[in-house]
Amino acid sequence: MSQRSDIRFLLNGRAVSLPSVAATDTLLDFLRIDQRLTGSKEGCAEGDCGACTVLVGRLTKDGLRYEAVNACIRFVASLDGCHVVTIEHIRGADGGLHPVQQAMVDHHGSQCGFCTPGIVMSLYALWMETPQPTARQVEVALQGNLCRCTGYEPIIKAALAVSAYGTPTADYLAATRDGITAQLQALRDGARVVTGPADNQAIVPADLDDFAAVLAENPQATIVAGATDVGLWVTKFLRPISPAIHINQIDALKRIEVAGGAITLGAGVSYSDFLPLVQEHFPFLLDYWNRIAGWQVRNMGTVGGNIANGSPIGDTPPVLIALGARVTLRKGMERRELPLEEYFIDYGKQDLQLGEFLETVTIPLPQAMQLNAAYKISKRRDEDISAVAVGISVTVDAGQITDARIAYGGMAATPKRASAAEAALIGQPFAQAAFDAAAQAVATDFQPLSDWRASADYRLLSAGNLLRRFYMEQSDTTQPVRLAV
Repeated sequence: MSQRSDIRFLLNGRAVSLPSVAATDTLLDFLRIDQRLTGSKEGCAEGDCGACTVLVGRLTKDGLRYEAVNACIRFVASLDGCHVVTIEHIRGADGGLHPVQQAMVDHHGSQCGFCTPGIVMSLYALWMETPQPTARQVEVALQGNLCRCTGYEPIIKAALAVSAYGTPTADYLAATRDGITAQLQALRDGARVVTGPADNQAIVPADLDDFAAVLAENPQATIVAGATDVGLWVTKFLRPISPAIHINQIDALKRIEVAGGAITLGAGVSYSDFLPLVQEHFPFLLDYWNRIAGWQVRNMGTVGGNIANGSPIGDTPPVLIALGARVTLRKGMERRELPLEEYFIDYGKQDLQLGEFLETVTIPLPQAMQLNAAYKISKRRDEDISAVAVGISVTVDAGQITDARIAYGGMAATPKRASAAEAALIGQPFAQAAFDAAAQAVATDFQPLSDWRASADYRLLSAGNLLRRFYMEQSDTTQPVRLAV
């Protein structure tokens, strides 16, 4: 297998080749310091404020796709074979303001202007995908962008009006799509990339098998998929991550297959990549899914990464455990499979051997008699960490509860099933009394901690009440109720 040391990508309208890229080099620092492209701002340095938003184009099975991402936590080494577009590159057909920019001006969507470039880039990404968005779609696209001055009403008005100023088909990125695609395809040389100094090295494997080989050679390496967690290790805690193995470009880890009554997804599938499957097969999960971080983070972050890091407050494990998900772990060419709940052993400890990685996640499709839900309690509705999260799957046959799987996050050292609450439901009539008993049983299952997100008492009360909410929403199965979040 061939090997090279330079990271190659397109930046706006030109090709870039960087001969040595350290594992901790971020895209935002590269843009602002090295390239003097200072339109992208640094605000939070953790992917929350959106001031650093840029577009990254990548080749997918459906062609070239541009996504809004946070430059502050995106590592330069992960950009091999991509197209980075910054605020400096966008313009209108006449060379003046871009339609998004003109709409922002005309609708008074900017005051101090610090956040405006990031907002423009997020709305640009939305406009290219959805030229006539609803107000709700605009709100979702702006979840990861904070504005302290203007207020969001004029920004939303601007977003709804963009298509009055132009069409995506006339946009510069649309006009150059074929040429950009050809350039990106030419960058795919099938080589492994090893770059940066020995004490701050980044590795980009050529493919999935090469990743397994690289990890076997470097079992202590940091695996970086979306960098929405690891990025903060660098920007907030200044932690060394060398050698860092970047896997976001491995197509095999982005595979999604629907077969045999289940969905199998590669560990590198992003939240945004999985969203169409949520809409089609797990519609009950849609609101929950759109509350995971902000749009930029969902474009970068991966389902596998959310599982692999073992966080007790990860958003996806509770609902995936409730649905009966299984994971496949791989070491070299050997694989093993286990139920997702068995992957989590204790705080900071997972059933993962040295040199082993999470390869796929398999999620059974809901069955006809299953009632499913997922809920999240947090201080903010959008883009916030869970205080309590729960996935609930209850099977009802002829009015009797025949099976129940309930898993919580934020209630213990790991995502964990509520076995006592499940036992209180199984074999009982599908009625309020059964769910009241299950809510009481939660205190047997968990002894949560108090922290700045929530007190132990609040967590227990909320966890029980979410079971009561589930019953209230599902009690009339002919016309299910959806309570306000």
